[in-house]
Amino acid sequence: MAHDERLDMTLSEAVYSLRAIRRQKPDPIPDQDIRAILDAAIQAPNGGNMQPWHFLVVTDDSLRAQFAPLYHEAWWAKRHDSGWYTPDDLPDAYKGPMQLADEIGNSPVLIFVCALAKGAAAANSIIPSVQNLLLAARALGVGSTITTLHPTIEDRVHSLFDIPNTAQVVYCLPLGYPKGNFGPVNRKPLEEVSSFNTWGQSW
Repeated sequence: MAHDERLDMTLSEAVYSLRAIRRQKPDPIPDQDIRAILDAAIQAPNGGNMQPWHFLVVTDDSLRAQFAPLYHEAWWAKRHDSGWYTPDDLPDAYKGPMQLADEIGNSPVLIFVCALAKGAAAANSIIPSVQNLLLAARALGVGSTITTLHPTIEDRVHSLFDIPNTAQVVYCLPLGYPKGNFGPVNRKPLEEVSSFNTWGQSW
């Protein structure tokens, strides 16, 4: 099967250095790299091979500028749902995501990962494609992170990008070259987050 040889970073290196990249340079990403990233995404397993996905790639400056305040509104709507109303209310872990909410319009590429039907079944079936997308982007030196929107802006996002009402936006992924570095990442030891045969049984 033909594939892009530029994605030949070892799986180990990609997996162990992949992290959420929220601080991104505004430098454009070549179209051939975007296509390679998306081609990797559509190789992912999915329910019944129905391929219930559509990837909306947005590079237009005006559209990204119009989306930016919508994302900012959505991000804070989710925080309000949790009872947080000002930056001082936020736990430290949310400071990076808050910065992305302020700067997402500067990301050179936005990819809206959409399901062609409404509901959890269609949304769940596209999840593996997103991991493929992130790993392929990592191999090309492009950073991203998974974000979600909020019902308060759903209709306006559909209108802005002419997304049909039969589809749903599952994730929005801003892509850009990182300000900073990829991994290594900090994770809890495997023994703390896994069990053997029954819950709580150590390996």
